[in-house]
Amino acid sequence: MSEAVYNFQRIFNLKMGFGRRKHDHIPYRAMGPVTVDEYKSRQERYDEQLVKKSGVDITGKLAEEKVALLRRFRQEQYEKLQDAVYKRRGWTQDGIPTVETVKRLGIDFPEVMELLRAHGIE
Repeated sequence: MSEAVYNFQRIFNLKMGFGRRKHDHIPYRAMGPVTVDEYKSRQERYDEQLVKKSGVDITGKLAEEKVALLRRFRQEQYEKLQDAVYKRRGWTQDGIPTVETVKRLGIDFPEVMELLRAHGIE
């Protein structure tokens, strides 16, 4: 039942102008580090993440470059997570429940189907 409720909430959000992938982004701050000073305060930890997790060669890179590399790596990881979650929930790559999903959950009301069609979901 909770899966149906969650999907219906997603559809309601879509009707209200939200409920798409772009609305699921986390705040810039949450991707951290935001500033060079923040990076430098935990440089050992962040350097290790860059080298071990993302495979980046940081030799000779400035802190500003490392911040950008780490943020890009984390953003890519977050997008992969979004893809996996959307697939598991039965949503499109844009985060909208598919026709198959709403039918399986029994929330394929005419208004729901019309809304999905209006957003290109057939």
